[in-house]
Amino acid sequence: MTVQNISNLSTPPPRPLRLAETALFLDLDGTLAPIAARPQDVGPDARRTDLLESLARRLNGRLAVITGRTLSDVDHILEGCVPAVAAVHGLVRRDADGLVTETRPHPAVPRAAAALRTFAVRDPGLLVEDKAGLSVALHFRQAREHAPAARAFARELAQETGLGLQSGDMVAELRTPGARKGDSLRAFMGEPCFAGARPVFMGDDATDEDGFAAAEALGGFGVLVGPPRPTGARFRLDDVAAALDWLEASR
Repeated sequence: MTVQNISNLSTPPPRPLRLAETALFLDLDGTLAPIAARPQDVGPDARRTDLLESLARRLNGRLAVITGRTLSDVDHILEGCVPAVAAVHGLVRRDADGLVTETRPHPAVPRAAAALRTFAVRDPGLLVEDKAGLSVALHFRQAREHAPAARAFARELAQETGLGLQSGDMVAELRTPGARKGDSLRAFMGEPCFAGARPVFMGDDATDEDGFAAAEALGGFGVLVGPPRPTGARFRLDDVAAALDWLEASR
């Protein structure tokens, strides 16, 4: 993953999108929905659903969600309003026609899940999330004092099992090796519905940098949501509220 604009923390806000020439790719948590203390605390929102339905119509279907969430989570939170979804960071992908492809789970995922659950016993604020058997995440947002130990333990497990280690905002995830967010964006751009458009990827954390790079390489750009930090995104918005306002101004 290459992160551009390393020394530039004054990334400007984007102008409203030109929807007729855009293919829009959106992360979910921290981008379309505020990050909650527990993943299960995020649910449907009428404003967000209406906005995405409107954008999908205006974009003629050139809209996809690319997220670390499972496919069932996405459909619940977004009320099924976005057909094209890359879930579990790209290990599961449903194309614009509804066809679902899924990477075969790595056999070490159950072992890693059991080890993380044992680790999490030390504090009720440590949460383990099983993502459809393809990956397992250890959340420590509610137990920040355990963050260094949690990250170190996840690194050790990755080395022992051969699973990929993906670090995010107060989470360490052990995943089946395979497609990432940038791979998913490129796959969507190869579909007739998306082909020829300018890709725009909007996301909030380190797991989205791969998507920013893919969009830039295909003639588009990334939009970071959140505080200034080193990023490959060309533009930035302050928070989820600003992201939704920008999307509403573009539709």
